[in-house]
Amino acid sequence: MSMDIDQPVHLPQQQNAATILCYNCGAAIDGTSSAGALCYDCVKLTVDITEGIQREATLHTCKDCERWLQPPSHWVNAALESRELLALCLRKLRGLNKVRIIDANFLWTEPHSRRVKVKITVQQEAFEGTILQQTFEVEYIVANQQCPECAKSYTANTWRAVVQVRQKVTHKRTFLYLEQLILKHSAHKDTINIKEAKDGLDFFFAQRNHAEKFVDFLNNNTPVKVKKSHELISMDVHTSTKSYKFTFSCELIPICKDDLVALPIQLAKSLGNISPLTLCYRIGTAVNLIDPQTLQVTDLSTQIYWRNPFRTPIADSRELVEFVVLDIEGSGKSNGRHLLADATVARASDLGVNDTTYLTRTHLGAILHAGDSVLGYHLTGTNFNNPTFEALEESSTYASRIPDVVLVKKHYARKNKKKRDWKVKRMAKDEGMLAPKKEDQQRLENDFEMFLRDVEEDADLRQTLALYKAKHQKKTDAMEGVEGTEESSAAEADESEDEVPKINVDDLMDDFDELDVNDER
Repeated sequence: MSMDIDQPVHLPQQQNAATILCYNCGAAIDGTSSAGALCYDCVKLTVDITEGIQREATLHTCKDCERWLQPPSHWVNAALESRELLALCLRKLRGLNKVRIIDANFLWTEPHSRRVKVKITVQQEAFEGTILQQTFEVEYIVANQQCPECAKSYTANTWRAVVQVRQKVTHKRTFLYLEQLILKHSAHKDTINIKEAKDGLDFFFAQRNHAEKFVDFLNNNTPVKVKKSHELISMDVHTSTKSYKFTFSCELIPICKDDLVALPIQLAKSLGNISPLTLCYRIGTAVNLIDPQTLQVTDLSTQIYWRNPFRTPIADSRELVEFVVLDIEGSGKSNGRHLLADATVARASDLGVNDTTYLTRTHLGAILHAGDSVLGYHLTGTNFNNPTFEALEESSTYASRIPDVVLVKKHYARKNKKKRDWKVKRMAKDEGMLAPKKEDQQRLENDFEMFLRDVEEDADLRQTLALYKAKHQKKTDAMEGVEGTEESSAAEADESEDEVPKINVDDLMDDFDELDVNDER
């Protein structure tokens, strides 16, 4: 009989950790993992990982432009309690690069205290295997310091570059359109001053690259010729450092919308053999011309015009004459929104005086009807002091093609200046010594009124502009009697102005500059 003997079982021996006492508080700690013979609580109380980091610093700001100094000499735009200002505050602290930043945020301070407080949380390894995280506050003193750009604005040498925009015409309608383009695209945001000049405007810039950017905007939107020049202001003979002032001369082609243009015969042949007597119907990067008798269109680019400049135009919008359409019949030929038609017209001033009528071809067949008023150029019996037009009259080919009347656009009767539900913004310009006289001021107001009428009547022109809702002031109760008479007269005027084009209110933008929290809804 055999006996079963149990096999020996090996029990794992429990290793006892080396336990020591914290020399500061006497608590039992693991001697193999704790460094410095300190417990975790004593490490937090005795070790300061933020030692060597500034607790106070100074921020410099320019009170004129509200920018902040980023050492050594860079000025940045940053709002209060913004991420940009927080990054600037952290870069100002010495010793912060030795620790790891976990969190940083602003603390509230009194607005007038000129103090900015930041709460920062950092981490660092105090001993081997022991990582500490601590939070501390830094107080910044806000000090005023004028930036070089603002300091230069109070001296005579305020600008570094100037863009001189000129157009040698008798009216300001082209500059009114250019002003709206500049406002829509904020192309003037870097200007330090805009000054009125003869035949144009001067735009002053503090930096050369800002002026070059503005010149690029003009090249992309208008037919312009640019010339550049510079003038030496100062030079340091020791370092060969020179300071220049730059001038960009930008001259627009002296052709405007609705102008009657007589092209040189050779130039007209090179532009698709178009008739030399054309009408300008649009201005873009080039001058868009149309022959009202055939609907043929062509583009007169800046390079082609300034290669051989000619005297233009032979008549502008100030010489338009009102005609009345007696009969009109379409020919069926069209080109885009233009429709060729044969129209019989008579001058509005001749009605009831004589029976003189004119038969002409026009590109306005899509919008004109019998009885409508239309503006056009009366060529019969008119003497144009223009050598190009005289060459056409002497030409055996084109003399017989000169029409008696060239119709330009439909005319809408307006008895008075009606308050519009929309408006356009204007640029703040420095008139300087060229303050307009009383008669010149009236002429400028008439040009602006004609520009607003063009905006109402031309849908393609409105798409390139920024129009805003007009805010009319409410009248007091004391004026109720006068208001009643004005409303009755306005109602009578509205009956005669029903055909005047209206701008849809949904296409207008809100002018946030005039919003008031106290306005009633």
